[in-house]
Amino acid sequence: MGKKNWIEFDNQEKENGEAAKVDTFNKRSKINISKQKKGKKGKTITLIKGLGTEDEILLKKLLKKIKVFCGTGGTLIDSNIQLQGDMVSKSIEFLRKEGFHNL
Repeated sequence: MGKKNWIEFDNQEKENGEAAKVDTFNKRSKINISKQKKGKKGKTITLIKGLGTEDEILLKKLLKKIKVFCGTGGTLIDSNIQLQGDMVSKSIEFLRKEGFHNL
């Protein structure tokens, strides 16, 4: 079987550019982590504010990692991360492992 419609791509350049871009969070900024019940029909959410970046792609990558670590759902609203449930202690542990110190 021949390589009739086969195209090979070299993704090395993109990976190197993304690796340099990953650490653009301001890890010295003050991060507020709190839990709330307002407006969610009595359900508790964990709100993470002040991550030090407005880049939506970086925030979505961080959101994906924290959701997997905590084992819960979540969303990104106005550069703030919302997690389902009371995940304050787990989110603090995760952010410390990622290198954020000012919690």
